[in-house]
Amino acid sequence: MQKRIEFMQLLPHTKGEWAYQRKLITFEPWQIFGLACIFGWKRKKDKLRRFTEAYWEIPRKNGKSILAAAVGLSMFTDPSEFGAEVYSGATTEKQAWEVFKPARLMVLKTPQLASAFDIDVRAKKMIITDDESVFEPIIGNPGDGQSPSCALIDEYHEHDTSDLYETMRTGMLARKQPLIFIITTAGDNIAGPCYEKRGEVIDVLNGIIPGDRTFGYIWTIDEKDEWTDPEVVKKANPNFGVSVYEHIILQDQKDAVNTPRAQSAFKTKNLNVWVGSRTAYFNLEKWKACEEAIDESDFEGQECHLGCDLAAKTDLNAKVKVFTRMIEGVRHYYVVSPTFWVPHDTIYYNEDNKRLAEIYKSFKSTGEIDVVQGAEMDYRTILSECKSDNKKFVVNSCGIDPHGATCLLHELDEEGMDPVIIQQNFTGMSDGMKEVDAAIKGGRLHQDGNPLLTWCISNVTGKYMTGNDDIVRPTKETPDKKIDGAVALIMAIGLAMTAEAPRQSIYNKTQL
Repeated sequence: MQKRIEFMQLLPHTKGEWAYQRKLITFEPWQIFGLACIFGWKRKKDKLRRFTEAYWEIPRKNGKSILAAAVGLSMFTDPSEFGAEVYSGATTEKQAWEVFKPARLMVLKTPQLASAFDIDVRAKKMIITDDESVFEPIIGNPGDGQSPSCALIDEYHEHDTSDLYETMRTGMLARKQPLIFIITTAGDNIAGPCYEKRGEVIDVLNGIIPGDRTFGYIWTIDEKDEWTDPEVVKKANPNFGVSVYEHIILQDQKDAVNTPRAQSAFKTKNLNVWVGSRTAYFNLEKWKACEEAIDESDFEGQECHLGCDLAAKTDLNAKVKVFTRMIEGVRHYYVVSPTFWVPHDTIYYNEDNKRLAEIYKSFKSTGEIDVVQGAEMDYRTILSECKSDNKKFVVNSCGIDPHGATCLLHELDEEGMDPVIIQQNFTGMSDGMKEVDAAIKGGRLHQDGNPLLTWCISNVTGKYMTGNDDIVRPTKETPDKKIDGAVALIMAIGLAMTAEAPRQSIYNKTQL
């Protein structure tokens, strides 16, 4: 382990001021600790490395790429791994070269290294001629065929699927001491494989699930921290004052405080705070802080309000139940057991949006989505679920958007669930949206941690009425960042907050 770290610190910097000064890499204590854990922790029974996978989540400019390049070269030249295969993987060629390029330059700038290991440096790969060891970049899903001894996955948050990771992982079965080294910043896709991997790592670190082979290293701020405080910047950036220049990052922080559109980028890239959208309306961390163990059986026989976002017949549909309780004269909302549906063909025959299909498959595998057979949604399924709710609880009102569901509206009315048409415009959505935000921030919203609803909440951006920044409606950044669950929640809470007021009939021309 010590020799490996010493080897890496004999490699030169390849760009910037330190490269100009021809300095060699000098690891900071936090880097040495992480590398020592990965390469120095051995199993007693066979003396092989304990960790075969490492997940490092570090903000920008903390030396991720140069570190990954050094790790890759140490695995590439490891004499104990005959015919080593080291791959620098990413979603684009440019990103794959972010690690491979400095590794290649390190060899070119160190003739003694190239000579000692007989390294043939080519344009797009490096080969050790003695045993045909290879180090090269790899893009997207490479398919089967590789037998990696080391896979460097850079900026994993940009990956839409886990295809590359899975290909590398399954290809390592013939290696005794392989290593998957994931090195990334935080991102805004909480339905992607990186956020899922992050969750697994946190569970391992907290002892919730076993993970003897995984080393996790996450640098970020705590939920209670105020991101505008200059002191928290140091907590998230281990190279603060070294490669992260104090005057620059603190100025970026001030700019983000004064410019709302820059806040998400600063939180994500400089503080490693995950956000669901680059201009997210709801605070995701505060939403998560509202999570608690809620059993819907505790509300049996009580009044509830439903929100149904029917979207399109071929896409995601959502139903959210909201209960209210007055605590010390203040209304609290309880969000329990949201339900989501999507047609079978939208998941398995969606050639137009494979990324979204993969997201749906992920939620299906964990039981968050009910799959309806066929190519389109049957609204009778939603009606049946609403009837079931009305038997177990007392449905006071049911907010529903008018999108292609006239028949469903009449059926709900016949069941006494008082359907209320809520147009998804400024008039119909603004009050409910602002109340959801206020309840989240004030700790008045209690939710059971449904991952799909959390994803929808994270995708919401706010569109403000021209000339009036107090009137807002939910929208989304891209078509595949679904907000249906959030819209259903906004409708339900919009009804709940005005429950005492008389509601309009669905037959009244004046709509809510």
